[in-house]
Amino acid sequence: MTEALLNWVVHFGYIGLFAALVLGIVGLPIPDELLMTFAGFLISKNHFHLFHTVVVAFAGSVAGMSLSFTIGRRLGRPFLERYGPYVHLTPKRLEQAEEWFQRFGKWAVSFGYFIPGVRHLTAYSAGISRWPFPVFILYAFTGGLIWVLTYITVGILLGEHWKQWMGIFHRTGWIGAATLVLVIGVLWWMKRKRAEPS
Repeated sequence: MTEALLNWVVHFGYIGLFAALVLGIVGLPIPDELLMTFAGFLISKNHFHLFHTVVVAFAGSVAGMSLSFTIGRRLGRPFLERYGPYVHLTPKRLEQAEEWFQRFGKWAVSFGYFIPGVRHLTAYSAGISRWPFPVFILYAFTGGLIWVLTYITVGILLGEHWKQWMGIFHRTGWIGAATLVLVIGVLWWMKRKRAEPS
């Protein structure tokens, strides 16, 4: 499925990336981090443009979050408990999202992007809790932009090696991704400094 998804993005370009991210955020089993890291790799090969990719990925992520929020707000928990399992939104996972909110408050929406399995639920939970939409936008859009920039940057910096590191991202979440970005950034800076004429 992963290879088919990557081929989809290559074939349909920005539209394919947008659609895949929307569906992944709503809850379908789509590896969102892998998609954005792959998009970063495509930028490094000049197949995608940096600005356009960031805008499209950000739009796809917040569109998916907004759709999830609207479903949660308008249809409520009973609907999700009945039909959610079809897209892996089980009652147990909804309870995990509620625990995440109790621990981190509204910032759970922002940082939940970086936790596989959590980002698919925080928007539903915020909708069920009937957050004001402007408040949801503030936290969801902030987290979405940071999330998109992080993984696209990782893909650009890793280049040809992007696929080898995806297992690490899935195991360590945002901590692993942020650490890797920092390490690669330092190495890139050191390489540039050595290349500069004395």
